[in-house]
Amino acid sequence: MSVKNQNSKIIFGLKLKQLRQEKGLSFQDLATSAKMSVSYLNEIEKGKKYPKQDKIDALAKALEVEAAELTSLELKRGLAPVGELLRSNFLNELPLDLFGIELSKVAEIIANAPMRVGAFISTLVELGRSYAVHEENFYNRAMRAYQELNFNYFEDIEKIAFDLVEKSGLPKGSPVSVDDLAKLLKKELRYKIDFDGLKDHPELNSLRSVFIPKSKKLLLNGNLTDNQKAFQIGKELGFHFLKLKERANTSSLLQANNFEEVLSHYKASYFAVALLINRDTFIKDVESFFNLEKWNGQAFLALMEKYEVSPEMMFQRLTSLLPRFFNLPKLYFIRCVHSPEKNNFEIDKELHLNHKHHPHGNGLFEHYCRRWQSLSLLKDLHQLQSEGKYAGTLVGAQRSTYHGTNDEYISFTLSRAAYPTPGRNVSVTIGLLLDDSLKEKIKFWNDPSIAVREVNNTCQRCPIEDCADRAAPATIVERRKRTKRITDKLMDLG
Repeated sequence: MSVKNQNSKIIFGLKLKQLRQEKGLSFQDLATSAKMSVSYLNEIEKGKKYPKQDKIDALAKALEVEAAELTSLELKRGLAPVGELLRSNFLNELPLDLFGIELSKVAEIIANAPMRVGAFISTLVELGRSYAVHEENFYNRAMRAYQELNFNYFEDIEKIAFDLVEKSGLPKGSPVSVDDLAKLLKKELRYKIDFDGLKDHPELNSLRSVFIPKSKKLLLNGNLTDNQKAFQIGKELGFHFLKLKERANTSSLLQANNFEEVLSHYKASYFAVALLINRDTFIKDVESFFNLEKWNGQAFLALMEKYEVSPEMMFQRLTSLLPRFFNLPKLYFIRCVHSPEKNNFEIDKELHLNHKHHPHGNGLFEHYCRRWQSLSLLKDLHQLQSEGKYAGTLVGAQRSTYHGTNDEYISFTLSRAAYPTPGRNVSVTIGLLLDDSLKEKIKFWNDPSIAVREVNNTCQRCPIEDCADRAAPATIVERRKRTKRITDKLMDLG
């Protein structure tokens, strides 16, 4: 059913309900007069059915209006905002079906109080414009919500990846080589792969791969590491074996055309990681790591090195498996990017399972707490790089207590240089809420070698005094204090 026809159903149902209520008729009254069942009339009003012409004529006669008034797409008498909303792209762009929500139900909610709800939605749209929340931002946030609702674990994708590993004989407890995946891609999909296919296109050097459908050719960036090449080939296998039709032909979405495209790229990425990091063997490896009596950064790095994957791939796997197989659902993941020239820190990826955790992205141009291990490890990495001492991967663990709360997290962070894009560093962090369940699972949680630090979200909102790591004044805290002083004085006067 096209969007236009769906909108026609909804608008017809809203007009019918409005006219029936204006006439003071019940469902039964109108059904009897128009000679149709109450259930059918209810379906029409909910926007699920569009009656044939004879039924329209019968309804118009019962309501004492012209049939043309019922079939017109113009809404009047307070319902105009609903019509404008339906005719706009706003509701139609929302992936409502993904969350089990019917468009007609949204329209019905709006219609029950069109002026108030319409004003509320208009306010959200304006706020989105003010803070540059464009379609791509919305799609990415919806994708994140989808991951969070499913605890970032998808059994159907796991099974298809498992079956391919079994069928093709890919290794389970050791690295999956680029050559093995390339042979599989060529055999199953008849692809041609150019491992340095972007060298003659400098304007594309920020991309990791480009797929040319006409020639079934995959062009890879020659600056990629082997694990990045393997991931890109794994994604191509994912598009095929998961039967994902909506996709972009670039490694990352330059501009999302619709939500289905964003979802396809996520699923293909999930599939690639499931190929590269076997679920069952990785679970055993993580169990062994958690059973260590003391924190061991090299042992944590060894998890990644065993499968020869990137920090992002390993952390993605951890966020998928810890909630389901370790009963550790209260976790967050953030990826921070540091541009040393500008000394600018930005969170460009995040995930929160179970609830919104304290460390999260802030779009208000505030300074993130420098006590976060995600940032402090990036600062350490840059210092070593500037001294010419180290350019590999740094690893760290930290227990963070959040100021003004009882919440404490244990976090694991890896930081490294960004590639293939030079001049930037990235860190990935997984934080786990320190509760009784975690204390049972991770033996080294109380290891004294793990630093314990009091942290906050941003400097502007942090009242911690004498902080040596502060990057900006506590302007928002001071503003709130001034407001409180004024309020308290007004109370005294009153």
